[in-house]
Amino acid sequence: MDTLSYKTVSVNKASASHEWVVVDAEGLVLGRLASKVAKILRGKNKATFTPHADCGDYVIVVNAEKVVLTGNKMSDKVYIRHSGYPGGQYEQTASDILTKYPERLVEKAVKGMLPKNKLGRKLFTNLHVVIGAEHKYAAQKPKVVDLNSIK
Repeated sequence: MDTLSYKTVSVNKASASHEWVVVDAEGLVLGRLASKVAKILRGKNKATFTPHADCGDYVIVVNAEKVVLTGNKMSDKVYIRHSGYPGGQYEQTASDILTKYPERLVEKAVKGMLPKNKLGRKLFTNLHVVIGAEHKYAAQKPKVVDLNSIK
């Protein structure tokens, strides 16, 4: 018999299985946290990963204000944005963002590690960053994930 006993799995929108996971950011380094969260959002930790489809999980990051930056990055790392008007360039350090909007620091780090296309913008909507340990997504029954178990 000349048939193959295996097939390449290609996941589409209908056959993708999405789960809800919770990640505790307390004491974790920002870049390492962001790279592993981006991997979960993309679905690269699953055996059914398909590059052109949304096959990842929904991620809830709690305790975003307790994230850590190594070295002098808290004062030296500068985030630049522009209003679109002449002379409208603004600079903020990581410590400024962390004191005012701590969830944005994690969001910016994860967004930078996602694809820069329609798929990446869709995957970013699956990320929910929360200040504090309580979140409003208990109805989805998320499971707690230890990021050290993800390669």
